[in-house]
Amino acid sequence: MLEDTLSPSTGETGTPEDPGGERPEGVQEETAASVEAAAAAVETVQEPQEAAAVPTGAEVQAQADPATEEPPSASTAPPEAQPQEQSAQDVAQPSPQTESEGEEESVEDYERSFPQLEKGEVIKGTVVHIDREGVLVDVRAKSEGIIKPGELSRDETAQAEDVVKVGEEIDVVVLEAESADGSLLLSKKRADFEKAWDRVIEAKETGKIINAMVTDCVKGGLVVDLGIRGFVPRSHVGSGTGKVNLERFVGDSIPLKVIEVDKDRRKVVLSHKLAVEEDRESRRKETFQSLKIGQIRHGKVRRIVDYGAFIDLGGVDGLLHISEMSWTRINHPSEVVKEGQEIDVQVLRLDPEHGKVSLGLRQILPDPWSEIEKEYHVGDIIEGTVARIVPFGVFVQVKHGVEGIIPSAELSYRRGVKAQDVVQIGEKVNVKVIDIRPEERRLTLSLRQARHEEESRRERQAVEQHQARAEREAPRYTIGDAIKEKDKGEDNS
Repeated sequence: MLEDTLSPSTGETGTPEDPGGERPEGVQEETAASVEAAAAAVETVQEPQEAAAVPTGAEVQAQADPATEEPPSASTAPPEAQPQEQSAQDVAQPSPQTESEGEEESVEDYERSFPQLEKGEVIKGTVVHIDREGVLVDVRAKSEGIIKPGELSRDETAQAEDVVKVGEEIDVVVLEAESADGSLLLSKKRADFEKAWDRVIEAKETGKIINAMVTDCVKGGLVVDLGIRGFVPRSHVGSGTGKVNLERFVGDSIPLKVIEVDKDRRKVVLSHKLAVEEDRESRRKETFQSLKIGQIRHGKVRRIVDYGAFIDLGGVDGLLHISEMSWTRINHPSEVVKEGQEIDVQVLRLDPEHGKVSLGLRQILPDPWSEIEKEYHVGDIIEGTVARIVPFGVFVQVKHGVEGIIPSAELSYRRGVKAQDVVQIGEKVNVKVIDIRPEERRLTLSLRQARHEEESRRERQAVEQHQARAEREAPRYTIGDAIKEKDKGEDNS
């Protein structure tokens, strides 16, 4: 093809080429120009980025003839060249329309990089600034959101610095994604309100125990603060039985179980009794497994009855019987313990089958019988107080609360005399120790012997006093009186 281009059968001059002859000077110059133009066309064909067609012989001849060459025009230029030149120009110099479209796309991409917030949406944010105007919160939006003072807390008197801290992450509700002045308005108060409802609803569904502060007591029960208002009926306060002093719960945080929720009506009903019972049951099982006979355990007096007191050992109630409260006899448990009092007791017996625990208090108190032999001896006359009268005698309480027994036979020398005719409960009497058995916790006393000895002592004292008085009242007999009597006798003789 290149050969055909370089050796056309005819040229513009109309004379055939003679390979063996010499060409005129003008023809040689035209031929050289044609070769150079053809070579340039071949290079253009070989470049991968430009797919221009190889020129024909006529085109080469036209390019080689400077006399007939005309400047290219838009109408005569090859159709392939026009789009190539235009494309390069477009790349080098973008049009104003293209620049504007690119800027719009960049702005849209920037806008899409931020989350699209909707009114009522609950989101998380970080407190970045606090002042009198409110709290600025970074929620990763185009601009920081603001919490006005009235939307910060349910307590309108609370200071912003007491509610949140700079750097703290909080939940907020979107009030307005873009207000009239372009601000992002947020509310922490409403987010807390929604969280409180979620917490209460979850507690109702799962049966979870929650704690709340009692803010007021009304006729029908207690009002509690859960972040929302809750109500505890009187029948669900404490054990739910008997009279309950509602006022003593005000200001306390108490455990509660949710028994009714109605968000639409803003109604929450709770039970303190069920929460206490559930907590006690779980602790009872754990505590009962840890109890051992002989252990000293700390507890709290829950309830007092005539025959003893019930002690809370941490979920398990044990009975402290009145007979195990003191080494001395008492008339009522209230003489030793009070409701709500914390005391140490000893585990005496366990009944796992029925869940019963027997406790003792006197076992951990000093035993007065261990010192009784040092205090008293057989034959001593001691003072005591009549504690009680029984068919077989009288119990007398002596030092350290120890009680001794006066058998009926030791009450009086007279037979058939009733104890009530001899002594009265609470009367102080002197008795004689006739037997001591500390190992048996037995002290035997005698009232008749003590009184007999007392009578004998009084008689001796009376005789001694009479003799002393008689001696004082008898006339004195002196040596002078003896000499006078002697002299008188001599004179008579």
